[in-house]
Parts: sequence; C-alpha cells; structure tokens
Amino acid sequence: MNRKRQISESFRLSALLSFSGGLQDAYTYNIRGHVFANAQTGNLVLMSQHFMQREWMIGFRYLIPLFSFALGILISEQVGHKFKHAKKIHWRQIILILEIILLGIVGILPQEYNMLANILVSLSCAMQVQSFRKVHGYGYASTMIIGNLRSGTESLSEYIRERNKEEFTKAINYYGIILIFAIGAGVGGVLSGVLGEKTIWISVVLLLADCIMMKIK
Repeated sequence: MNRKRQISESFRLSALLSFSGGLQDAYTYNIRGHVFANAQTGNLVLMSQHFMQREWMIGFRYLIPLFSFALGILISEQVGHKFKHAKKIHWRQIILILEIILLGIVGILPQEYNMLANILVSLSCAMQVQSFRKVHGYGYASTMIIGNLRSGTESLSEYIRERNKEEFTKAINYYGIILIFAIGAGVGGVLSGVLGEKTIWISVVLLLADCIMMKIK
C-alpha cells in the first residue's frame, strides 16, 4: 500500500479532521446564524419546516448550504480524478489546501456575510468528507457521526457475538472518532463566545497540520 495512503488513513490524521469537523459545525451554528456546516439532514429539516410555513427567506438560508455541500463533493471528486497520479503532491493535500484557503477567508468575514461564510464552510466540509473516507481501512466520516455510530455499534455487536478482536478494534476506532468530534464541537462552541468569527482559524491550523503530516515520508 502506498505510504501516503497509509498516512491519509491513520487515526491521528483522522482525529484532527474529526476534531475540526466538530468545531466547524459548532462554529456555524453558534456564530453564523444557527446553520449547520455539515449536518445537512438538520438543514433539510429546518428548510422544509420554514418553507411549509411560507417563511421563504429563512428556508432559503438552509437550502444554500445543501447546494454548497453537493458542490463540494463534486469538486473533490473532480480533483481526485484529475490529480490521482500526480507525483509532486497528493491530491488529498490539494483538498486540504483548498479547505485552508476557504476557512481562512471565513474567519475575516463579518456577520453581514453569514450566508457566504456558511457556503464556504459547507463547501469545505463536503470536500473533506469525500476525500478522507477511511481510518485504518475502515470507512468513516470525519464531519458527521451517524454513520460512525452505526458502524461502531455494528462492530461491537459482532465482537460480542463472535469475540473477533478485529471487530472490537474497529468499534474502538469508530467510538474514538465520535468522541473526538464531540470534543471538537464542545471546544468550538465554547471558543465561539470568546474568539467570535476567528474561531474557525483553529480548523485552519489543524488542517495545516494534516497537510504537513501527509508530506512527511
């Protein structure tokens, strides 16, 4: 297996991504108008509710991140295909660099530009979740927990039934990622009240660390 691919699937890199994912969700909810950066199910529920109540502009506020998230998936897939065999830089590093730029911009946007901030954060989250999809070879998501919770509990159930240590290890990895995501969300929520719009720059630092980590051979 390619060395860089191993690094991109390592628990430490995935942990930083998950911490950042939790922080970003707390950031957009607390600082940018109670919109979720990556929990698009929540945005869909709120959008539908407001549309049904004919509150068109409020519903539109939740619709935009949905489109932005879909666009992020598209961009990530295109970058991955175009630079899959690049030798000087791994295509996932390109994604991280794009995320760093987008979130860096978000940190300087005032409250009047909350919609643009949510668009950029949702775009970033989507690129991340599409590009980094495995930890130790197991499929996972770094910006949401429902799939991780399902997979972790499924592995735990198989361990209880079969006493397969590999399944227990999988469960621990999944639950560890969930815990780190929760810590990131908590830290993001607390620091949002202190650092305000600039809280998102913590994610920039974490993503930069991941980018450097992938560069180390």
